[in-house]
Amino acid sequence: MQTTAELAAQIGSAGDEGGGRIFAVANQKGGVGKTTTAINLGTALASVGKRVLVVDLDPQGNASTGLGIDRHNRRESTYHLLHGDIGLERAAAKSNNVPGLYVIPSTEELSGADIELMGEKDRAHRLRNALRDAEGRAPAGYDFILIDCPPSLNILTVNALTAADAVIVPLQCEFFALEGLSQLLRTVHRIRKGLNPTLGVQGVILTMFDGRYRSCEEVARDAREILGDLVYQTIVPRNVTIAEAPSHGVPVLMYDNKSPGSQAYVALVPEFLERENCSI
Repeated sequence: MQTTAELAAQIGSAGDEGGGRIFAVANQKGGVGKTTTAINLGTALASVGKRVLVVDLDPQGNASTGLGIDRHNRRESTYHLLHGDIGLERAAAKSNNVPGLYVIPSTEELSGADIELMGEKDRAHRLRNALRDAEGRAPAGYDFILIDCPPSLNILTVNALTAADAVIVPLQCEFFALEGLSQLLRTVHRIRKGLNPTLGVQGVILTMFDGRYRSCEEVARDAREILGDLVYQTIVPRNVTIAEAPSHGVPVLMYDNKSPGSQAYVALVPEFLERENCSI
């Protein structure tokens, strides 16, 4: 079996291919900061003038809630997008709070996707077909599309990885994190072989870091030793405002823009854009 480092080297990082770019924010382990990263990286990118679409592909709908979309107002959602009932333009709703940020909300209906799409030949390509044109290009109307994935390897995650140019991996600074990362990299490798040969890893973001614990320091060190430049220099700390912001329906950057969590996502933007060869 390949090691995490061997998988990372084989998969490689993602280069800039021009036009809009699609990213799956993914980790098969739950509670690692996927939704927080999708919401706040998207907000930070929009704040520097980028047009960003967040696609909530998790049946729990936390990204939608965190961006202020009430559950009763999700009449058109990623469920309808996957089933071809609506197109991208109709599905994407403007964020009420962040200029330049759009969201396709999620509903609990998505939880039945595995069963509903089981017999469909194009079941792994539904999201790709919805987000890309006949030539496979991402929509020109957005600079970046961030897909918030569920915390499991199901048909929704496979759809996200098949649709994406690259994966952004939030990695919690805790003992079992690297084991989960190895599982994700094996999944990315399988998707590359079978469904999306150009899929890469854009970067690994260390999240929920608490400097009071030696184990956090050890995970961060090990991740950098194993994955090298794939790991972002910016580290997102464990911060109470990050946990509080979703209950107010706003990203942490709008809830408290001076908090350590907010400042980390602000600092992440130049690194992200440098990897994408973009300017602010």
